[in-house]
Amino acid sequence: MARATVNVYKVVEGETVGEKVKYKSEIDSNIALPSVFKVPLRPDALNFIHDQMRKNSRQAYGVDPKAGHMVSAESWGTGRAVARIPRVRGGGTHRSGQGAFGNMCRGGHMFNPHKVWRRWHRRINVQQKRLAICSAIAATGVPPLVLAKGHRIEKVPELPLVLEDKAENIKKTRDAVNILHGLGLWSDIVQVSKSRRLRPGKGKMRNRRYIQKRGPIVIYKNDNGIVRAFRNIPGVTLINVSALNILKLSPGGHLGRLAIWTKSAFAELDRIYGTWSKSSVTKTDFNLPAPKMTNSDLMRILKSDEITSVLRPRKMINQRKSKSVVKNPLKNNGVLIKLNPYMAKKRTAPKSKEEPKTKEEPSKKKAKTAK
Repeated sequence: MARATVNVYKVVEGETVGEKVKYKSEIDSNIALPSVFKVPLRPDALNFIHDQMRKNSRQAYGVDPKAGHMVSAESWGTGRAVARIPRVRGGGTHRSGQGAFGNMCRGGHMFNPHKVWRRWHRRINVQQKRLAICSAIAATGVPPLVLAKGHRIEKVPELPLVLEDKAENIKKTRDAVNILHGLGLWSDIVQVSKSRRLRPGKGKMRNRRYIQKRGPIVIYKNDNGIVRAFRNIPGVTLINVSALNILKLSPGGHLGRLAIWTKSAFAELDRIYGTWSKSSVTKTDFNLPAPKMTNSDLMRILKSDEITSVLRPRKMINQRKSKSVVKNPLKNNGVLIKLNPYMAKKRTAPKSKEEPKTKEEPSKKKAKTAK
């Protein structure tokens, strides 16, 4: 069975508008699609592993064990019509006699204080991490997921997007910008630069003053200057194919980051993650996760001729009758005629002229009896 192929693109100069040269992409060659792009997507496993990995970068924090207890205080005991909370000793100042130590007191300790021996980090199962990274790689080639992530790929020729190996040799940022223009990715970079804004909260004081969206990730095999060329473009992340990271491929634990592969990095995926017929070279005891179903479209299976031909017809006798709605015959003509068929004739019959009624004489008022 022939494997699916992916086009490898190169960026060339196009038409000149005024003094500016427009760049465009052209197909340079083809390459077989790595098997890792066909693994089932597991957002549940990815989200769990991402959460565990984020916890491993935390630093321990806690309050001073002596906090809230740096004062001499003792309870006054019972019999003085005051609470039994410890109170500051001495006199001659407002502080004497005030409650101390308790979490409800001013200057007291906090409830359940943070300890540095909390379990900050998590051990992560290696096979689960590999499953998550395979799902993250496969999601980079699914356009709906990349669009749902917020990337602008309306002008991108194809996903997964593969560049020729000459891109690894560029050293100037202007060449990297021309590549992004030629691939139709510059609108995604503009979106990133416009999203730069101040961080809400205390983080402004802690060397992380600004936040912005994430742009495309450039995955390469050999750094012959590509990192230096792309690193100053806002939102762009660079990573080696042998050190792929879930935190970079799926920021926030969401599938579908826009990825730009070089040809050599794209070809390396079969060697790193293997195929269903060939095991991985770099990872021991690892096989690509196989899908549980050859066809995961459940509605298509249920409505297929093979299934419907062997099913018995639906037994309507055993169906529970729906509760009938009680309708008011005074307001509903259909129900009224069903109860009294004569009303249909009565309503269609012509109305007879009635004689005008004579006014009756007003009745005499009764005389009020005196009490």
